[in-house]
Order: sequence, then C-alpha cells, then structure tokens
Amino acid sequence: MKQGLFVSFEGPEGAGKTTIIDMLIEDLKKEGFQAISTREPGGIEIAEQIREVILNKNNTAMDARTEALLYAAARRQHLVEKVKPALEAGNVLLCDRFIDSSLAYQGFARGLGIDEVLSINQFAIEDMMPRVTFYFDLDPKIGLERIHKNDGREVNRLDLEKIEFHQKVREGYLIVADRYPERIVKIDASRPLQQVFDEAKGKLKQILIPTP
Repeated sequence: MKQGLFVSFEGPEGAGKTTIIDMLIEDLKKEGFQAISTREPGGIEIAEQIREVILNKNNTAMDARTEALLYAAARRQHLVEKVKPALEAGNVLLCDRFIDSSLAYQGFARGLGIDEVLSINQFAIEDMMPRVTFYFDLDPKIGLERIHKNDGREVNRLDLEKIEFHQKVREGYLIVADRYPERIVKIDASRPLQQVFDEAKGKLKQILIPTP
C-alpha cells in the first residue's frame, strides 16, 4: 500500500490554519484523495486530556519546561495512535501544528532554547517529520483581533499572553522557517482567506501531483 503524505500547518494565534485545513480536506476528498485532519495537542483521547491541562486558563502557574514536556508527551501519543497508522493506511494527513510550534512557543518565546526543545521532541517523534510544513505568517496584532471577533473560537491560556509574547512567537517561527527552508513553506496569512487557501492548495497539489 502506498505510504501517505504528512503535512503540518503552523502559525501564530488567529492565522487561520484550522479554517484552511477544513477547506483543503473538503477539496481533497472531492478529488478522490484519502484525506484526514488532526490537531496538536490533541487528536486522540490521551492527547486531548493533556491539551486540557496545557491550555486551561486557570493553569497560569505552569512552568515553561513543564509546558514543553507536556506538549512533547501529547505529541508522542498522537504520533503512535493516529499519525503513523494514518500514513501507513495511505492517507493525506493534515495536522494543525506539530514540532515547529514547540520550537517557536517554548523554545524561543519562552526562552528555553530552540535546540533544547528540539532535543526533547526528537526523543518523542523518532525522526518522524512532515514532508512539508505550511507556515502562515501574520502580525500577532491582526491574529489576536481575529480571535476576539470570532465568538465560536476556543480562547485558551496562550491567547491570554501579552502581545510581546506573541511577537516573540512570530519571531521564533521565522527563525525556524529560515533553518528548514527545504521543508517549511511561508504563506502570507494577512490576505483574504480565499487567496491564502488558493496558494496552500496549489503548493499542496504540486506535491501530490508532481509535474512530469
């Protein structure tokens, strides 16, 4: 059976990742692809329970290293239970966040060090990396404004951080994107949703249907 395709989506809060993933899944299924979506932290029961601990607005005393380790633990379980089986079954798997989130949020914005956070995540994922990562770049002020306008969106502990934290997250993402240019595709998420979708769709199709 043909091995599936692992694609991750990254970006600051309010960048529109989840909406674009939903649109891509619908489009891929219409074109006959086996396509499923998942998210981190979460995707399976154990990881969703860890997600509740990480993002609970009452857990403001959480230490940065604790946060990083919880993300890695959730990632490991999600990988074993959902990611690997989905790829072995030949699916196109679109994942809302993966290892790059930890590098940007905990590694850079929390000041733990990108290489240090990479190390604990390498132990968790055993070199299982996405084939391609779409990074939706957006000014944090715009992203947070979008969140506050969207009554249906989950507001979590990270959304409550000061703007300086979110600016550091973006800076961290840009550093990571520069470090892995062969994997990470940067997309301007400040544009209208349809334009962002069209670009992501076009780049994804280039991978799924290579030009002869």
